[in-house]
Amino acid sequence: MARQAQGRCSASQATTVAATLLVLLFLGFHSTEATSTITVGDTSGWTYNIQSWTNGKQFKAGDTLIFNYDASIHNVAVVDGNNYQSCRASPTSKSFSSGKDQIKLSKGRNYFICSIPGHCEAGLKLAVDAS
Repeated sequence: MARQAQGRCSASQATTVAATLLVLLFLGFHSTEATSTITVGDTSGWTYNIQSWTNGKQFKAGDTLIFNYDASIHNVAVVDGNNYQSCRASPTSKSFSSGKDQIKLSKGRNYFICSIPGHCEAGLKLAVDAS
């Protein structure tokens, strides 16, 4: 009888160990979904003709983009697709002008322009897809 009880205890311990491992694996996979902080334009910062900067990069909803630029000559406006195409910020567009702006990405396509007249038209705009 002692051997049967010991066998049951071992099975119970094995189940507990397996459950613990599953929880740890789940937590490990969950932590790989952590958000990132990414500097737009890398060392060049928020500058003209930056549209190709996103090539080869993957972004997730919740990632934070850091826009570094000279605040005396540029800004960043979060716009929708129509305003991105027309290079016009609407009155409801959220605008930033610190020169070191941090903006969290929403799921889907995120659009950014410099709303200083002529700057977006000259290529100071960016579209980022976040999964």
